[in-house]
Amino acid sequence: MIQDIFPAKFYNHFQNYEASEKDFVFLFSEGKVLVRYNQFSKDLSYPLFEDFSKQKLSATYLFSIDNQKYFLIPEHTSVPKKLSNFSFYTPRQLRDLPLASNLELFAVFSAYHLWKWYDDNKFCGHCGHNLEHDTVERALFCPECESKIYPRINPAVIIGILNQKKDKILITKYRTGYAHSALVAGFTEFGETLEQTVEREVMEEVGLKVKNIRYYKSQPWALAQDILAGFFCEVDGDDKIKMDESELKYAEWVSREEVELQPNDYSLTNEMMKMFKSGEVA
Repeated sequence: MIQDIFPAKFYNHFQNYEASEKDFVFLFSEGKVLVRYNQFSKDLSYPLFEDFSKQKLSATYLFSIDNQKYFLIPEHTSVPKKLSNFSFYTPRQLRDLPLASNLELFAVFSAYHLWKWYDDNKFCGHCGHNLEHDTVERALFCPECESKIYPRINPAVIIGILNQKKDKILITKYRTGYAHSALVAGFTEFGETLEQTVEREVMEEVGLKVKNIRYYKSQPWALAQDILAGFFCEVDGDDKIKMDESELKYAEWVSREEVELQPNDYSLTNEMMKMFKSGEVA
């Protein structure tokens, strides 16, 4: 999955670091990030802080991978001529590129998560005052009313629904957005357990009751600022699908041989489908 970058290690602990010349920086503009893609080595490169030295920029520390630090620079920063071989890509565009490893894409996704949070929280929701960056923890604070805002993380579930014989899985495709095979999924509402989310989302999307709900694995998914929790379960009673046509364009029972996997191994959804296809889930 996207976060599987071993033997590299991801460090998300907040530190009030200042950027140095060889630190990587992310420049986002309208949801796109400045990177260089090498179609021969199939890897991504990021600008260095020294590339922007003439502009005397402030930089916000994001995270580290091994000993390499990554920073965020202001959105309206001018791109220097020396970076003419760099381009702006959406994270979804980068996801569709053939890449040699997960590490660079995971870094982009993680940076996008924090950039989106900073971009969405410029003013205090309580009093409207400008927010400032905390220097002790990863938070934004209001100097007027002393409110604090922490990074947004949305809990959601991915659901592998098996039929009563456990020889088929329910595969869906979204009406808009991602075009490849998927599983029933949805966000947790207030007051719900994750298991209750599973029951509700299955009923809402495909009109089925389920039982034997069991946790599989979790995954950070920065494109939607999510933490995904994967569950497998079985149909309880009637297995006739009543699809929510406003959200899905396809929902069918599929045998192991018929499961079409996604084109890459980044998502928890794809791993769960792969587990069923290979017979490791029954």
